[in-house]
Amino acid sequence: MAIRERNGLRQRVMSAPQQPAADPRNRVRRARLRAVRLDPWSVMKTAFLLSIAFAIVTVVAVTVVWYVLQAAGVYESISRTVTDVLGSASETRFNLEDYIGLQRVLGFTALICVVDVVLITAISTLCAFLYNLSASLLGGLEVTLAEEE
Repeated sequence: MAIRERNGLRQRVMSAPQQPAADPRNRVRRARLRAVRLDPWSVMKTAFLLSIAFAIVTVVAVTVVWYVLQAAGVYESISRTVTDVLGSASETRFNLEDYIGLQRVLGFTALICVVDVVLITAISTLCAFLYNLSASLLGGLEVTLAEEE
């Protein structure tokens, strides 16, 4: 209850309970987004580019691992061990790099990468079609984004 003076008269005035002022630091903006349809053509292009990037990374990684193992002397050590196990019965020295050389390993890696690019692109496009089919029945994927100011 508050007392107010007007024209020399005192009046008792009932005041409404004061609500705390909204703190501007606690304001949160929210946005609800719904992914109802994915364009299969865009999904295919994106998946193709990402799988090409993955293939390049794979070839570079295999090459680096090959040179690190060669610098560490792993292939020479394996060749010496196989020669020692075979003994002096064989006149030719065993060389591991004749069987699994860098060119063969990179060729096999390239073959795996090509198959991987085709499979990843096809599977992701198929998944886009399946998502569109299920989203038309169920409404799609809904995401709520929040931003604090």
